[in-house]
Amino acid sequence: MSKNETPVHKATPSHAELSPLIPKRSRVKPLPIHQGIQNDIKNKILSNEWHPGDRVPTEQELMAVYQCSRMTVNKALSTLVAAGMIVRQRRKGSFVAMPRAEEPLLAIQDIRAEVLASDSMYSFSQLSRGIRTITDAVEAEHIGIPVNARMLCIDVMHFADNLPFALEARQINLAVVPEAAEEEFIEMPPGSWLLSNVPWSEGEHSLRAISADDVLARQLSVSPGTACISIARRTWLSGELITFVRLIYPGERHRFLVRFGPSPANMQRDTPSPD
Repeated sequence: MSKNETPVHKATPSHAELSPLIPKRSRVKPLPIHQGIQNDIKNKILSNEWHPGDRVPTEQELMAVYQCSRMTVNKALSTLVAAGMIVRQRRKGSFVAMPRAEEPLLAIQDIRAEVLASDSMYSFSQLSRGIRTITDAVEAEHIGIPVNARMLCIDVMHFADNLPFALEARQINLAVVPEAAEEEFIEMPPGSWLLSNVPWSEGEHSLRAISADDVLARQLSVSPGTACISIARRTWLSGELITFVRLIYPGERHRFLVRFGPSPANMQRDTPSPD
């Protein structure tokens, strides 16, 4: 780094530091180029090969490395910006974002990134998988989909240092994300895969406290009756449901943080009205 450069940012990684875009699985079709670029950059960030504040190679440099168009590179970087992994500064470029030790409640949590940000080893296990057609009108209304919608249903256990961190029961709307039916989720859990590949326009969280019954206690390696946090989340794209997921965390292994301040709207609502 020269003396004239801002000290907080490190030098741009060289082309040699960028691994080649070679598919790692022969059983499935090769990843789209933009997704391969995303995964490559993600891996370098999550493995701490690139540190917070490091400058991300420019679009022109990435185009040269991956032999692709500017549009493809821009698509990959935009997804990483949306996921909070890199930040763009006008006239300066893109940089690795500062890690967030606690995920805000009003954001979409990437459990893998959350575990890695706590300096723990991350892994996951796919417990069950299947495609079902929702024929019950009450269930369809509860999920927010039309009757006879086809949903990919996946149960996943996430681990931090080999200790159960969160149990995930997810349904993905195949009318909106048909490619999910062919994805094996070997290298990346469903939630991280969706954040990397599917844009969303609206989300909803519902949070409550529950006590672990005998079955849940065994799954999470806690004592029966342990307090757990249950989050039900739905996300949409242009009014169509993408996914419905329920996440259950052992209470002592997770913490949510929401930072907020007063606003005119909040102050108005907090003001008692006359009888």
